[in-house]
Amino acid sequence: MGRILAIDYGMKRTGIAVTDELQIIASGLTTVPTKELISFLKDYTAKEAVELFLVGEPKQMDNTASESEVLIVPFLAKLEKQFPKIPVKRVDERFTSKMAFQTMIDSGLRKKQRKNKALIDEISATLILQSYLYSK
Repeated sequence: MGRILAIDYGMKRTGIAVTDELQIIASGLTTVPTKELISFLKDYTAKEAVELFLVGEPKQMDNTASESEVLIVPFLAKLEKQFPKIPVKRVDERFTSKMAFQTMIDSGLRKKQRKNKALIDEISATLILQSYLYSK
């Protein structure tokens, strides 16, 4: 059984989370500069079996696509071209950034640490992955 890798795609940075081999536990993996994302994924999939990519789907409250979806669509095309054997699923990512920030507060991180946007992106990817695992 391969891992599931979740991607919280952003214009500058992309948060990445991954499951264990049994697809039970979601853990934050890292945050990478978006321009290096495909290269990072190539390296990662060369070392680890990945069964599925989950990509966050930003939506408005009325269920329409968010303005950032325009940036994600070209990435999805690249992802499917580079990794044709790994399926891609989309997961609603509404409120993940707010939930990630609240998670940082709840875990006792100082104000300075909570300004770390890379950490917020990584936690957001983890929340996307957890929501998918719960729905399975």
